[in-house]
Amino acid sequence: MHHFDLTPLYRSAANFDGLAATLRKASALTAAHSNYPPCNIEKTAENKWRISLAVAGFSHDDLAVESQEDHVVVTGTRKNDGADRTFLHQGIARRSFERRFQLAEHMRVTGAALIDGLLHIDLTRVVPEALMPRRIAIANPEATQNEAGEAVTEAVTGAGGGETETITAMADDRPGAE
Repeated sequence: MHHFDLTPLYRSAANFDGLAATLRKASALTAAHSNYPPCNIEKTAENKWRISLAVAGFSHDDLAVESQEDHVVVTGTRKNDGADRTFLHQGIARRSFERRFQLAEHMRVTGAALIDGLLHIDLTRVVPEALMPRRIAIANPEATQNEAGEAVTEAVTGAGGGETETITAMADDRPGAE
């Protein structure tokens, strides 16, 4: 594992405190947790994702999914079934785990389901209306406006077929006008 000293960032740059803290936190999380149980992360739609964890042998009661401010924590606690067994080969892991997944901004957990030994956690990005992109109309100062204040222009090809000119016309909104 590599250890990065981020102290110079604190001294020499402004506004890097948050970035340095995030890098330090991510480094500590990577070192502290294993890759058990294995997982997939897939994009299912434009603003929807699914985390799938292979949790063979775990029941609904053994698993917990907790959504916190900026991450999801999945824990699995194996309860001792009380049976003393002798295994010739034990390939199915019987250990408890905790997996953490860092969420991007505006990500929310919308559901979880345990199906055929896979724990599916559904995520949706919910962007506030104030942060949604807006299309801004570009005003044309050469266009004439009709009575409703809308610009009216149309392109017409000249008789020679080669020249194009833009003709601005007033919309006739009078009753009975055709």
